[in-house]
Amino acid sequence: MPLRSVFVAAIILVPAALADDPGQATPTAAAPHGAAPQPPLELTLQQAEKIALQNNPRLSAAQYAAAASAEVPKQYRASFQPTAFGSLTAAGASDGTRIAAGALNNPIIYNRLASGIGVSQLITDFGRTANLASSAEAHARAQQQNSNATRADVLLDVDTAYFGVLRAQSVLKVAEETVAARRLVAEQIEVLARNSLKSNLDVSFANVNLSEAKLLLASAQNELKAAEARLATALGYPNQRYFKLADEPMPPAPPDSFESLIAEAIRNRPELASLRYEQESAASLAKAERALWFPTVSMIANIGLVPMGVAALQNQYGAVGANINIPIFNGGLFKARRTEAELRERSAEERVKDLQNRVVRDVQVAYLNALNGYERLGLTNQLLNQAKMALELAQSRYDLGLSSIVELSQAQLNLTSAQIAQASARYDYQAQWSALEYQIGALR
Repeated sequence: MPLRSVFVAAIILVPAALADDPGQATPTAAAPHGAAPQPPLELTLQQAEKIALQNNPRLSAAQYAAAASAEVPKQYRASFQPTAFGSLTAAGASDGTRIAAGALNNPIIYNRLASGIGVSQLITDFGRTANLASSAEAHARAQQQNSNATRADVLLDVDTAYFGVLRAQSVLKVAEETVAARRLVAEQIEVLARNSLKSNLDVSFANVNLSEAKLLLASAQNELKAAEARLATALGYPNQRYFKLADEPMPPAPPDSFESLIAEAIRNRPELASLRYEQESAASLAKAERALWFPTVSMIANIGLVPMGVAALQNQYGAVGANINIPIFNGGLFKARRTEAELRERSAEERVKDLQNRVVRDVQVAYLNALNGYERLGLTNQLLNQAKMALELAQSRYDLGLSSIVELSQAQLNLTSAQIAQASARYDYQAQWSALEYQIGALR
């Protein structure tokens, strides 16, 4: 049989074999026995981010913590407002009763029934309460920045998982096309071998290549399921979900240098802002602890009625007084508290410097990764074009009997690798761009 006729017969036979092969079908969402297949969830990146922000418990916990911290300054500032309380007192005692032990007090107890109102007002504590309130306000702002940092973490997780699914789907498509192409070649060589135009060694090599492609397909299917599991977790879904994701437009090229990115990161990173507020909180607390040595001045007023009581008690009473508490000695407590607060302030300063250094490093690394990812876009396109050309030449040489099956197998392997690299480069760059935006504080 002429060689050309054999190839025509192989091309006619192989599509029918492919149609009957269940391995060529794209994997679909698995469903429990007797249940309808679960339809894939169609999402854009913006929709995925919105779902994650609504469902993620870590973000909700951070927001609740920030809201709770915002209530603490109100507790301190309440000391600047008058405190009023009502009293209703009844007492009965034996004639001549006196409290003679236990403490220094008014020992006389009269039989009485009385009601009254007491009001107390802090006049000044020389800035202690004001500094405590300022410290709490700075801490509350730090907690809000922690919430913003958690939000950015959630968005980065979603973006990375989203592009991971798109990448896995793209690699799976390459694997399916590779299996189909190598099966076609294997079927052609088997037909040629049956007509004594190729050797059994060629058939063995072709079947090995087909088996490798099937292994690649199985690995790609597993990676897609893992990527979908990661995305489902990032979206806050407790169970496995299947997705149909929309492609996102490609981000721009990275800037020529990263100096401006570093300045933006130092200005915008919520983690840095949080530590700066914690440093401010520690400084205010140190001032408050130093004010422990100062007196506290307050005023107290009481008025009331005594409808029933002994004759020595008037029917009405009222009194106003001022009180000054002056610390004299407490065993070194105030000194220890002041020293502790000052040391914590210095610790906060050093933590800000340390985080700033790490932010600079992370921005540089993210920039270099994004720059490399952008360069890979063009390089993988060139690699794919060269691999296609090499496979065409290797196929032609093999068909003409000028080369062995080894050369054709290597060309097929090179093409598959180039296809995977080209399919991955797009989504890798998009994920790296999201990571760069995260590092400069632009992912919100």
